[in-house]
Amino acid sequence: MRANPAREEPLAASLAEALGVPVSVYRDEDTGALTITGYPARIEPSPRRAARALAEALEISARDIAITPLRRDWATSWKRHFKPIQVGSRLLVKPSWSRRRARGGQRVVVLDPGLSFGTGQHETTAFCLRQLCRWRDSQCVQSFLDIGTGSGILAIAAAKLGYAPVEAFDFDPESVRAAQANARRNRVNGRVALRRDDLTRMPKAPRRRFDVICANLTYDLLAGEARRISRLLAPGGRLIVAGILASQFEIVTRSFHEFGLTLGGSELKNNWRSGQFAFHSRVQPGERKMM
Repeated sequence: MRANPAREEPLAASLAEALGVPVSVYRDEDTGALTITGYPARIEPSPRRAARALAEALEISARDIAITPLRRDWATSWKRHFKPIQVGSRLLVKPSWSRRRARGGQRVVVLDPGLSFGTGQHETTAFCLRQLCRWRDSQCVQSFLDIGTGSGILAIAAAKLGYAPVEAFDFDPESVRAAQANARRNRVNGRVALRRDDLTRMPKAPRRRFDVICANLTYDLLAGEARRISRLLAPGGRLIVAGILASQFEIVTRSFHEFGLTLGGSELKNNWRSGQFAFHSRVQPGERKMM
């Protein structure tokens, strides 16, 4: 669909809702032209009538909408690369076409691969999912924050595991739209507060602190915003970080240590190192440690 750049966000959100799938947005840097694309499993009742219905619903010209059927083998062959993932005995992450049944007591997250990062297949996301299961204490209320939510997989999993409240944000509006669509699909949209936000511009004095935080970000953002992130963590809480190359992990560790956080454990897989942190004793959240 061709779109007016001034209406990018409302049109992308409306198209995603109409198609029932996340959409992608492409902007031509030379011409400024904007194209919004989605890949639903089927179009009914016919491409021509569907285009007219979409144009009417979105209040645009039918000439700006193109519906092109994909060859069935191309559209489905890639699915064999995305298998269900069991995260211990508490969580099952699977694509919508999988028939895998959950074991007794397992919570299920249904997530199809898209442009936003996070399907559980990558080492860093898988680490965060395992940590979410590990630190969930069913005997108490625990809040959760997902910084850089991507597809929303961690926030959705947290809600399924019983964390509450659950908040998540991302700087990329496309990721927020995808996360909102995934939350609706998993029927947790009422339990996950999703928003677009910029970590580097957030208040240094947060309105609330969280018991568990996941920050699957680049090392420079983690290190540069260690103070802001540490101030978001409640005393006795856990900070889970991922998305860090092994050679960069020490920089991140030193940055958080400066603001009162100690590395409680880490994991190395395929040159990606992830870890979890907690506050030193007698250190206030976000305060610089005296050396």
